[in-house]
Amino acid sequence: MSETSKLVGHARENFGKGAARKLRAAGQTPAVVYGHGTDPIHVSVDTHPLSLIVRHANALIELDINGAPQLVLVKDVQKDPVRQIIEHVDLIVVKQGETVEVEVPVHVTGESFAGTNALQELNTVHLSVPATAIPESVEVSVEGLEEGAQVLAGAIELPKGATLTGDPEQLVVNIVVPRGAVEDEAADETADAAE
Repeated sequence: MSETSKLVGHARENFGKGAARKLRAAGQTPAVVYGHGTDPIHVSVDTHPLSLIVRHANALIELDINGAPQLVLVKDVQKDPVRQIIEHVDLIVVKQGETVEVEVPVHVTGESFAGTNALQELNTVHLSVPATAIPESVEVSVEGLEEGAQVLAGAIELPKGATLTGDPEQLVVNIVVPRGAVEDEAADETADAAE
């Protein structure tokens, strides 16, 4: 489960490229907060702590705007394609107990049966989870699985309160024998038959 980070948002009245450039030069990043039928609130936040927060998928932030704390979820991060500097962030308002739909990374753990490889076919799964309990990732164990074994999205053990919103039949991990190993075995069998 991801922890809630804290940030201070400063209301801003100036908009446009020039104003945004000035903010970024001063170590601030422009952001907009919206959701739950409220008018969008334009703020700026400190760039350094923001850049640390957005490294984590589905980051939950307690944003202090003029002394009023607001729980928000990072919805979109726009970066400069060359310098990788954060140019703008969209934050969506969430409420305690609210359920949100998120994309969560899949981590494969364990070792499949000797001589096999675990091919990860799906890197993320779509989940519906409580806004305050978004998992950083979900784990799929391939420990001891043999050739031909497959792990489907519906078989992933999900955290409490989470439900899969994607296709449960989607292939997540496929256990295979590397092609070279199969050809070596066939060559060995042919040589044995010739003797």
